[in-house]
Amino acid sequence: MPISSYIKETMSSKGAGVIRKMFEEGIRLKAQYGEDKVFDFSLGNPDLDPPEQVAEAFEELAKCRDKNIHGYMPNAGYPEARKAMADKTSVEQGLPVTGDCVVMSVGAAGALNSLLKAILNEGDNVVVPAPFFAEYRHYVHNYGGNLIEVPCKADFSLDVEKIAASLNEKTAAVLINSPNNPTGRIYSEDEIRALTQAIDAHAKKCGRKPYLICDEPYRAIVYEGKKVAATFPIYDSAVIVTSFAKNISLPGERIGYICVNPKCPDKDDLVAACIFTTRILGYVNAPGFMQRVVTKSWNSPVDYSLYEKRRNELLSILDEAGIEHANPDGAFYMWCKVPDKFNGDDMAFCDHLKKYLILGAPGSGFGGKGYFRLAYCVSEQSIINSRDAFIQAMKNL
Repeated sequence: MPISSYIKETMSSKGAGVIRKMFEEGIRLKAQYGEDKVFDFSLGNPDLDPPEQVAEAFEELAKCRDKNIHGYMPNAGYPEARKAMADKTSVEQGLPVTGDCVVMSVGAAGALNSLLKAILNEGDNVVVPAPFFAEYRHYVHNYGGNLIEVPCKADFSLDVEKIAASLNEKTAAVLINSPNNPTGRIYSEDEIRALTQAIDAHAKKCGRKPYLICDEPYRAIVYEGKKVAATFPIYDSAVIVTSFAKNISLPGERIGYICVNPKCPDKDDLVAACIFTTRILGYVNAPGFMQRVVTKSWNSPVDYSLYEKRRNELLSILDEAGIEHANPDGAFYMWCKVPDKFNGDDMAFCDHLKKYLILGAPGSGFGGKGYFRLAYCVSEQSIINSRDAFIQAMKNL
């Protein structure tokens, strides 16, 4: 029997899974040319070691022999894990949050899929500022929804007027990601307030109140004293989805959570729906061992200044090479403009960079044609060594 026509068509498209393809290409090129000769900026795979408290939690829990420690649990997660994530959210949002607002998830991706399954009817739409995380298109399509891509302003701040104009009776949610992947932009509190006012005005007019989904795996990775705005105090139907992939470097362990604003009018129904979708999507529950690990270590101190230092080093190299770029406020991505000679063809320019053993991700997959993304969560030495390759690539356009 043939595979799904949608899956077949999507897999064969040029932009499908391009980040992973570049990552796998990097493995091949490193084997061919040597690890130090390939400059792989393709995948946001954090290279800081997890904090010592995380390692200690691993060791302690690995030795635990409590009866049925690896057995089933409630689909929402262990009560102590839900409480710990509520405590974490209380600190970040500046208001009290309780464990019954939280559903533990299989990473932020699992959190988004459980949430979207819970809120989308066939034909509903989710509005997202562009550029955005590449997989959003697939996640929304999974549940019969449509992703409405609204371009940001030239500085990658929110264009609230355009977002407001895109809202209609089919809008189930607005989805924001701050610090943003791929631009590194942090949306200011003023921007968030303007956005929530626009959503509120729309809700009063059409009678359906969209959720504001805040995808926040990079919340802690910020530079120069910047802060990610709290949404719970200013919008009652806000929902946070996040993970521990980036902030404490556990991307492969797939642990995250959903947290619904305690002031949300349908909080109990929404939480119950997310618990149910977590089960029927086949996740059943978030990894039990990792729930216990993050319960013990969620507030581990981490020094992100290394990312800031690498950002500055890469900025300097790109400036010297003559590549235009955004200046990231947080996360660990550099969003760069394709040189004019390529007429906005980001795939072609990434192929050009590959000739110099530089791997980046074409912007089209992020809803940003004419740009490309560099992930600088790589070794400092790799960034330094990439200087000549970038300069030669630009000289030989």
